[in-house]
Amino acid sequence: MLINRYIIVPIQLHLCISKASTTPFLFSVPGFWTSFKMEGKASKERKSYRSVLSNYRLGKTLGVGCFAKVKLAVHNLTGIKVAIKILDRQTLDEFETMKAIEPETIDQWTLQSISTSVSLRLFVGHTGSSFLRAVRREVNIMRQLSHPHIVRLFEVIETTSHIYVVMEYMNSGELFYYITEKGRLNEDEARHFFQQIISGIEYCHHHMVVHRDLKPENLLLDSKRNVKIADFGLGNIMRDGHFLKTSCGSPNYAAPEVVGNRLYAGPEADVWSCGVILYALICGRLPFDDDNLPGLYAKIRNGSYTVSNHMSRGANDLIARIFEVNPVDRISIPEIRRHPWFQQHIPRYISNATIESLYDTTKVDEEVVREMVNMGFDICEVIGSVLNHLQNEITVTYYLLLHRQFQGRFSYGRSELGESSELFDHTRIFLRSVSALEQKWTLGFKSQASPHQTMMDVLKVFHSINVQWKQIGPYNMKCLWNPPSSKALNGKFVDQFPQIPQTKPVDGKTEPSTAANGMGIRKHDVVKFELQLYRGSTELYVVDLQWLNGPPFLFLEICASFLFAVGVM
Repeated sequence: MLINRYIIVPIQLHLCISKASTTPFLFSVPGFWTSFKMEGKASKERKSYRSVLSNYRLGKTLGVGCFAKVKLAVHNLTGIKVAIKILDRQTLDEFETMKAIEPETIDQWTLQSISTSVSLRLFVGHTGSSFLRAVRREVNIMRQLSHPHIVRLFEVIETTSHIYVVMEYMNSGELFYYITEKGRLNEDEARHFFQQIISGIEYCHHHMVVHRDLKPENLLLDSKRNVKIADFGLGNIMRDGHFLKTSCGSPNYAAPEVVGNRLYAGPEADVWSCGVILYALICGRLPFDDDNLPGLYAKIRNGSYTVSNHMSRGANDLIARIFEVNPVDRISIPEIRRHPWFQQHIPRYISNATIESLYDTTKVDEEVVREMVNMGFDICEVIGSVLNHLQNEITVTYYLLLHRQFQGRFSYGRSELGESSELFDHTRIFLRSVSALEQKWTLGFKSQASPHQTMMDVLKVFHSINVQWKQIGPYNMKCLWNPPSSKALNGKFVDQFPQIPQTKPVDGKTEPSTAANGMGIRKHDVVKFELQLYRGSTELYVVDLQWLNGPPFLFLEICASFLFAVGVM
């Protein structure tokens, strides 16, 4: 049997694009999910939102799904509009126990029971798979990506009851609605969208991310009709030598190797989906469509589609090369880039090689820093927070301002055609390196313990080495070390700095060095630093110590003592 078990996964928050033979892309559906609503909950939720999202002014609801909603909001300090996805942990947990739907009922579900307020993903899997883990995977993927054609993630806030994902707001909705409103597009406009999609997905693949659910509902438009890729809920990280095996995404856009439940690398499946989107842009309908899934899958596996009479020879050739059923023979993204049809009217920034990160984490934008200083932020805290990848009010404000600045300077237009690479020079102009005097000293370690236990261990050590602290956020503290009294210098505190080389004073006598005498500590020497605990790229938690003020080498001595006490050194 081709497919043994199904799970219906409602994790997309945009209105869905669906299949029906009479009206391509669209379903008329009963209100299936209303039974999940809980009366009397809305008022309590609003109060909860306001307390957690105090840095934002919440506006209208943009979309509602069965366990999440998306709200428009305005960042208080910058006035920038954002979209906040609010996920209910309780509802996520309830879906963990949802029963799998048997194969014989799947056609009925696919054709009759898809809500217009939430897209239901169909994929092969096992019941009990973690939706919460899928949400976190999507967040982790979006954290890695910063590209002009990928929706930007600004902040994630987790509480015991909800997860709040703060993202770039796209005010012109989905590409799907643009297609359904205008019908088929002329090839120049279709090429404009396709070039941007390919640029964004190439960047994903360059960073070892496959999307696996590319379709017009997951492509959002800004006010200038530029497209950005959204919804990485089915995305996955590629590893060399490993293949993916989950059949996921929307069936009409799925590649033959995906619907055939075969192992696949990932990029080739994304290329196929891009081809389906291109065909839909030019023709106003789907290339692979049928009233039932077996018939649809047969057409996809055979690559059977109708060539439109109005399609140009170049577009027809490119689509035919994309719809190669054997992924080995399918055209690759570098080959798509070189295709004559793709090269027409290509903007300069897309004609270049893969665009590197717009938000270079090794550099700080001076204009944004100056703007934040004018808003009342401390320059050292701004630079330190950005360079050390902290998640706090400072970095959220910084990246919102940087994003707005980039949007103002960046030209997507067709007027910027050509073959030179001025864009990269341009981006380097405003992503200038901060001077050496402004750079921060950073030390830290990774912990396998829980965040709470890690912080308890850290605070015990701080107490033992005379460090005072003040909490400024979840797992984020400002720390202060004062020089100990002379009594402490000759006693207990000396032992807190182990393995320090001996020094030789002016009188020629050798005496043991301590943090006090070896570093020449004076009573007015004070060291200020910040501690941040955050999740690393793996399941480990990272404790990051960032120097703010005071003698730098004394800070290193304090770090050495701290690391020794926690057992790292």
